[in-house]
Amino acid sequence: MPFALITGASRGIGRALALEFARRGYGLLLVARSADTLAALAAEAQAQHGVSAAFLALDLTAPDAATRVATWADTTAAGELSVLVNNAGYGLWGRFAELPLAEQQNMLQLNMLLPVNLTHALLPLLRRQPQAYILNVASTAAYQAVPTLALYAASKAFLLTFTRGLRYELHESAVSVSCLSPGATATAFADRAGMNAAMQETSARFAMSAEEVAQAGVVGLLSGEAEIIPGALNKLSAKLTGVMPKRLTEKIAAGLYEKHLKQETPNGE
Repeated sequence: MPFALITGASRGIGRALALEFARRGYGLLLVARSADTLAALAAEAQAQHGVSAAFLALDLTAPDAATRVATWADTTAAGELSVLVNNAGYGLWGRFAELPLAEQQNMLQLNMLLPVNLTHALLPLLRRQPQAYILNVASTAAYQAVPTLALYAASKAFLLTFTRGLRYELHESAVSVSCLSPGATATAFADRAGMNAAMQETSARFAMSAEEVAQAGVVGLLSGEAEIIPGALNKLSAKLTGVMPKRLTEKIAAGLYEKHLKQETPNGE
């Protein structure tokens, strides 16, 4: 049985991706911090789809996280690891200079360094398969700078560029590399990012479900697409940011995000 390893699998897009792979007959290797949530997901996948499902509860920001995951995956999947999904990540909303630096560095560790380290550690396992896949989960924020989400957008731009470079390096191999860039999705992202109620309400108006994003991501991955952007509006937005002046797209984003951020402080200061 081929196995798919998914980081950040306990909720949101990661959880939906796990169930989508299970529906297609993949065994699951689930990694996140919450043992209870992962155990429940593993049991659900086994009951609904009859696949093997194992989990590892781990703080993925730990310096040795990638090594521990790779060792566990090699043992647990018995040489059948076929898919790596680098999904774990989060955002922090606010002005760069006003957010605690340590929290921002922790976000960068999870959003950028973990996918790099885990991909490097697991590539030898993936190369054993006749066909294997890597899916890096970025965001439509990867296509432009976003004031008040400056480092989050930058981390996702890094992930998109890393995907394309690695994809080319591996294009003659059996490992296909894709990047999934969803727009607003009905997950706990906004709450985790510290967005206020007004900003969360605005994002929710345009949100896709995690299941819709996951289905588009898996279909695109298995079809060998380089960049997967679920939703017609999100695709259009990403294309427009490529042709519009950067100053204009930044001003539009700032008008949306900073408007709601100012509601958090007296007199908009």
